[in-house]
Amino acid sequence: MDFRQKTEERLLRYAAVTTQSRLSDTFPTTDCQRDLARMLRDELLQLGIEASLDEPTCILYARLPANRTDGADFPIGLIAHLDTAPDVCGENVRPWVLRGYPGGDIVLNREKGIVMHAADYPNLAQYVGQDLVLTDGTTLLGGDDKASIAAIMTLAEYLVTHPEFVHSTLCLAFTPDEEVGGLARDLDLERFGARYAYTLDGDHLGWYQDQTFHASLAAVSITGRSVHTGTAKGIMVNASDLAAEFLAMLPKRQRPQYTDGTEGFFHVISVVSDCEHAEIRLIIRDFDRGVFETREDFLRRCAAALNEQYGADRVQVSITQQYRNMGDVLRGSPFLVEKLQAAIRAAGLEPRSEPFRGGTDGAALSFRGLPCPNLSAGYENAHGRFEYVPVQSMEKNVEILLQLLGLYASESGEPS
Repeated sequence: MDFRQKTEERLLRYAAVTTQSRLSDTFPTTDCQRDLARMLRDELLQLGIEASLDEPTCILYARLPANRTDGADFPIGLIAHLDTAPDVCGENVRPWVLRGYPGGDIVLNREKGIVMHAADYPNLAQYVGQDLVLTDGTTLLGGDDKASIAAIMTLAEYLVTHPEFVHSTLCLAFTPDEEVGGLARDLDLERFGARYAYTLDGDHLGWYQDQTFHASLAAVSITGRSVHTGTAKGIMVNASDLAAEFLAMLPKRQRPQYTDGTEGFFHVISVVSDCEHAEIRLIIRDFDRGVFETREDFLRRCAAALNEQYGADRVQVSITQQYRNMGDVLRGSPFLVEKLQAAIRAAGLEPRSEPFRGGTDGAALSFRGLPCPNLSAGYENAHGRFEYVPVQSMEKNVEILLQLLGLYASESGEPS
């Protein structure tokens, strides 16, 4: 099977389907994600693969039974997300392929003068000669995470059309709302059927992640007291002013734009305020659990300081757990990462990893009892108008997945 052609054709089809998620209290946050889920379900069924879409949760489940002759089986799962990020327009995506990228700047949209300048995106240099899937510069592409979906679907087709390839049971799941913190919250682990799994999400081919941030979302609610400005002295409490004071307490250099590596941060997502009321939403991130808990407590102490000055309960902080560092769980099943490293090497690449400055479905799932490291999908510049996917990266990811399944099929019992 020509993995390159198959993954390219699939990404072009999938990218054209709008699946953008949004911040919302409903799940899934957008109904359009079901359009891609249904497309994938129908494609799997046409291949003869057991597949079912749970319409209320918008989670697609599929399973390829083991074909091992030794009777042994160790179900392994693969997970990718359906949605694209809300950061940039994800509607009316017009993907196209630049064959044999010659290097230099890429004109995405001549009519609108949109150019991807090589000087701004140094990673382009490593893809000279490769085929790049791009947009017209007015939308994101959605390679995050549709490049992963294309690789997984191509893998599934290969297994069906090549029954001589011996494998254990393969469990697939495609989930909504990863980009807005859904984190596979409604995935039914019993229905999924795997004891261990891998997510496919992230940039840079050959990279994997076995550590993520500890992460929480903080909501700061501030109650003011409004009165006519002409008689305000000694009476008014301006919630907008208190919000500004709270924000000024946050360490200036402990923000995403000033940190990297394993440095944590506070990041303000939104501020909505008037005299009577203010709402601040911010996220808290750190790799070290102890430091992370200190960060959460710091926000509570900021609120306490303002309440002492302006009156009890004017500032209230509510902190909601989002996900935790998957490394705390994965250390108990080291074979998951060891086999992934071996599969990447067997595909001709040198595995590379660094702590992931974000989260994946796998981070949340690991703490729900499904240990789940992450294999990068190979896209670049995600969440922006200059996103692109090298077709050769998707092709190589199919090879990595085949190598990974082969390694598990060689085990006669519990992996080690």
